[in-house]
Amino acid sequence: MLAIIEIGKIQYKISENSEIYVEKVTGKPHDLIKIDKVLMIDKKIGHPYLKNSYVECEILKHGKKEKITVIHHISQKHHTRKYGHRQAYTKLLVKKINLND
Repeated sequence: MLAIIEIGKIQYKISENSEIYVEKVTGKPHDLIKIDKVLMIDKKIGHPYLKNSYVECEILKHGKKEKITVIHHISQKHHTRKYGHRQAYTKLLVKKINLND
């Protein structure tokens, strides 16, 4: 069973027992969370979301991605600034996709 869900303004195509990396979600590892922003399940499409449908996920871990280096340069002012950023993420395991008509 395939589904498309929305977490933090980003859409993910998922299936049962798949692992996805999303923006950081509140909760501890091994907690179950319920995502009710389901856009599509199989061939049923919501407007914008399917009513009474949800996806149940387990939080596997939290972490940070690799560091990216950003250089901010203003040529006419002789200004250069270098800094780094690490984006936080949450790894989820999709347990159950529930479609209630």
